[in-house]
Amino acid sequence: MDELNDIYNDLIMEHSMNSYNKKKLEKCDFCQMGHNPNCGDEISLEMKLNGNVIEDMAFTGHGCAISLSSTSIMIDTLKGKTIEQAKEIIKTFIEMIKREETKEENLKKLEDAIAFRNISNMPARVKCALLAWHTIEDMLDKKE
Repeated sequence: MDELNDIYNDLIMEHSMNSYNKKKLEKCDFCQMGHNPNCGDEISLEMKLNGNVIEDMAFTGHGCAISLSSTSIMIDTLKGKTIEQAKEIIKTFIEMIKREETKEENLKKLEDAIAFRNISNMPARVKCALLAWHTIEDMLDKKE
C-alpha cells in the first residue's frame, strides 16, 4: 500500500496546489483541448514555439490532483525541448505508465515526470495522468 501512497508524493501535491503553469499565454501558436469523460477533467493546453523549440507552454482548466500535477510537470519537462525531443519524452512517459518501459536509463529523460511511475498501480488514475500527454501528442501530430 505504501507504493500507492508514494504516487501522491510531495512533488505531485505541490504541482496540483501551486501550479505556476496554470495560466493563459499572451500569444500561442497551438491550443488543444483535452477531456477525460470518465471523471470530468478538462484542460486546455497552449504552446508557443520558437522555430522547432517549445518556448513556452501553459494550461487552464480543472481536474483532479493527478491530472493537474501531471499537466504542470509535463510542461516543466517539455519547455525548452525541440519537437523531436518532446515526442520522445511523451512516448517514454506513456510507455512508462503502460509498464512497457522500465529501464532506469531511459526513464531519466522524464525528469520530474518519473514521479508518476507507480500510477499504473491505480488503474482508475491512469487516464488522469495521461490526459495532458495524449493532448500534447495530438497537438504535435496536427502540427505536422
